[in-house]
Amino acid sequence: MEYGQIPGLDQQVSRLIQGAISLRTDELENGFALLDAAMARGINAFDSAHLYGGGASDRVLGQWMEARGNREDVVIIGKSSHHNADRKRVTPWDITADLHDTLARLRSSYVDIHLLHRDDPAVEVGPIVENLNEHQAAGRIRAFGGSNWSVERLEAANEYAARHNLTPFAVSSPNFSLGEQFADPWRDCLTISGPQHEADRRWYAAQGMPLLTWSSLARGFFSGRISRHNFDAIKDDIEGFTLEVYCHEPNFRRLDRVEELAAEKGRTVPQIALAWLLAQPLNIFPLIGAANGEEMDANIQAMSIELTPAEVEWLDLRSEARA
Repeated sequence: MEYGQIPGLDQQVSRLIQGAISLRTDELENGFALLDAAMARGINAFDSAHLYGGGASDRVLGQWMEARGNREDVVIIGKSSHHNADRKRVTPWDITADLHDTLARLRSSYVDIHLLHRDDPAVEVGPIVENLNEHQAAGRIRAFGGSNWSVERLEAANEYAARHNLTPFAVSSPNFSLGEQFADPWRDCLTISGPQHEADRRWYAAQGMPLLTWSSLARGFFSGRISRHNFDAIKDDIEGFTLEVYCHEPNFRRLDRVEELAAEKGRTVPQIALAWLLAQPLNIFPLIGAANGEEMDANIQAMSIELTPAEVEWLDLRSEARA
């Protein structure tokens, strides 16, 4: 396993982060086994959120850490301020309420990385930055950032922090994968994939800001289960999110090339797609949703795949030449 550093954390963070959204309190044994499998492979970071499973992912993580006595060995990513059906919830009050719920569920006094799950550009960044700094000073969070925050809002938040001698946002968690999004999967989510977001990627490259990228395999489009050849036969069984957002011709062209390169290198489709992500000139920590140890092993193997700059450009349709 490879590791990287997140500003604000003393502990090294595994380059691959295991998602916890599937954890359920009525399946504790399975959840513990999945978390144990990750730790055994050097994956020490786990992505959760106040919203996930109505708090189930946090609760399972909390019970597991208590049972294993390993709180100081793991990095927990928590999230607050997801919108609901009635209103947007990006306020200091909501951040604080969600954070305290999360800490109770985790049976912990702190969250390693706290992300704001959504943004509300109508809200001034100043009170948000001040509130997050208050929680950090109190020891409830060690680092913080935004999930689905635009570059413009991140810049505004960090400029405010600089002017007021406060800690800035340390990380960002946008969508990013080889797959280009052709529809918004959820309200107010944000991607930096595709040619139209090249300026955002240049900003992140210049900043060196760690990116905790979600849907790193394009919500299963690059799982190996979908291909141009079987699409018509399995179309009705593909999750609506994947079908509407990713199953479009430019992505099928990318998938064709991934399949071709995977066959030549003796690798799998998801391994090549993940290798492409890790080959970007960005400080990326992909969020993965491995269902078992075998899938984790395959993801870890992808970290050793070396793609040439020409192959990286070719896979993303930026070039017709592979060499």
